[in-house]
Amino acid sequence: MNDVTHRSASGGDPGLVGGRIVAVASGKGGVGKTVFAVTLAHALAKLGRRVLLFDGDLGLANVDIQLGLMPEADLGAVAAGRMSLLDARLHHPDGDFDIIAGRSGSGALSGLAAAALDLLLESVRELTSGYDIVVLDLGAGLDRAVRRMAAYADILLVMATDEPTSLTDAYAVLKLHAADAPGADARLVINQAGSVAAGQRTAATLQRACRTFLGRAPELAGIVRRDPHVRDAIRRQSLLLARHPDSQAGADIQAVARDGLLAHAPA
Repeated sequence: MNDVTHRSASGGDPGLVGGRIVAVASGKGGVGKTVFAVTLAHALAKLGRRVLLFDGDLGLANVDIQLGLMPEADLGAVAAGRMSLLDARLHHPDGDFDIIAGRSGSGALSGLAAAALDLLLESVRELTSGYDIVVLDLGAGLDRAVRRMAAYADILLVMATDEPTSLTDAYAVLKLHAADAPGADARLVINQAGSVAAGQRTAATLQRACRTFLGRAPELAGIVRRDPHVRDAIRRQSLLLARHPDSQAGADIQAVARDGLLAHAPA
């Protein structure tokens, strides 16, 4: 198990007006969304950014399981009114980023009323004052809570693989997002690609459908190639970039952080 420490105060620059919220969505489960979100947070931290990883899967949170954590504080305690979102933060020393864990194995949070969900999102926005980027790992699916959280983000990264069902679900996410947040910044990440060229073809297929039926195509934020090191890191409940720093998938996710996100932001 990895050690985590409680954070009682923000480690960010008090002069920072606010960071960006980057939501990671997939539509379909099983496409590697959570390990991508965790590794993206680690990659951004390695680039010197102050990062908060927020487990926004309100039904079946699993960031803590992915990292082998046993947090005393989680989103369930926040929803129950036992602590504030600020006090629920944990620091992951190996990755040098902060975490707000969900409630693993419980579907209770997925039933949050709209007003309660909006209050939670407002609290997340307040937390950005201490961070450069908040990575929001959304649950799979297209329910009300997922859509509301995606629309609240500054940037939505939609993950897809070359499987037809994944492409269909990713298109549905993009279509609904365009309706919920017209003109919002949505970008595409192709995961588990056999090669860069194969990933580009998969992206082109989805972008073509979006351009035809939605009138605009999402920018390609990056391609993450299929890599057995990812499965090993998951089994070991370890950070991919720590356990396999030279892995192919790790390099690809670092490129997403550097070129797909930070290249568009002011220094």
